[in-house]
Amino acid sequence: MTSDAPALLSHRVPDLGALELLLAVARHGSLGRAARDLGITQPAASSRIRSMERQLGLTLLDRSPRGSRLTDAGALVTDWARRVVEAAEAFDAGAHALRDRRDSRLRVAASMTIAEYLLPGWLIALRGERPDTAVSLLAGNSAVVAQRLLAGEADLGFVEGLSVPEGLDGTVIAHDRLVVVVAPSHAWARRRTPLTPQELAATPLILREHGSGTRQVLDAALAVHGGLAQPLLELSSTTAVKGAAESGAGPCVLSELALGEELSARRLVKVPIAGVRLRRQLRAVWPAGHRPTGPARDLLSLTRSHPSGD
Repeated sequence: MTSDAPALLSHRVPDLGALELLLAVARHGSLGRAARDLGITQPAASSRIRSMERQLGLTLLDRSPRGSRLTDAGALVTDWARRVVEAAEAFDAGAHALRDRRDSRLRVAASMTIAEYLLPGWLIALRGERPDTAVSLLAGNSAVVAQRLLAGEADLGFVEGLSVPEGLDGTVIAHDRLVVVVAPSHAWARRRTPLTPQELAATPLILREHGSGTRQVLDAALAVHGGLAQPLLELSSTTAVKGAAESGAGPCVLSELALGEELSARRLVKVPIAGVRLRRQLRAVWPAGHRPTGPARDLLSLTRSHPSGD
């Protein structure tokens, strides 16, 4: 069976490199000087011109010991080639301008713990590599991060939940542990035996809100142990949860990343727990099918070369 469909344009028209070579020959009047101008060998230049002549079915150059002269057909093809190359240069300049505009900004959405305790170090490293890139940060819980990405309001996100949110792709960049902490005055601060999962589940806690990665992990870990009791308090930031726990309001469960200063100063005390896994993965995420490019790709790379949280 034969087809009446025309051959693809790319099969019928010489490539840009060949057209640029033809223009250089016209400019210099010599295949050798044209080859030197373009940084290729004379045999390679001669082979490319012959290939172009076969492709077009035309003789483009009259070759002689004194140099190479365009034939009448070659002169006409050269005029057309000049327009094609100028159009390609305009295309390249436009694409470059779009890349510059894209690469001049980076919109990051990050869950609260990552935004406060990990992202600053990564952004400092990114500034060293891309000092002209303006970075904007949208902080919220993991559900909000997913919404921002899916709405096209962020280029790269970081979440702390159990899995990659629907509609996104992602990769694990670090691991984190959740720990139970109380004020030094709390009875648990003087415990000699670890908490059981059942005790933790049955105790009203100071908790992060639904949608946060911390809450997702805790809900899942204690679901088989009766589930979480009615919260003592439900707060929307890690700082607020820590402040309430320090005041003696009750126990809380937070990322170990967020508790270094409070534990060192003994404003909060870690309470051991046995029989439950409170470890989670931290992920970089982006819209499904759209791998990060430009500064978003560079930031993703920096999270691997400057790891934290393991």
